[in-house]
Amino acid sequence: MTDFTSDTHVTRRKPLKTEFMFYFGIIFLATLPLATLTWALAAIRSGSLTTKGPIKRALSQARIITPMIFAA
Repeated sequence: MTDFTSDTHVTRRKPLKTEFMFYFGIIFLATLPLATLTWALAAIRSGSLTTKGPIKRALSQARIITPMIFAA
């Protein structure tokens, strides 16, 4: 007798790339104003432009937050 239950392929539901990029874009746009503000305050406080600009800061935050949403 053949056992068909051991030959089943388990398919994992991976989030779609378009869905991930959609949420990434929303989070990036939401963090951009605050990242710009903190960058400007740091630039005023230190008297020089920092190496990590506002776009890089916002991208960094979006890269941290978006996977947390998909992991939940």
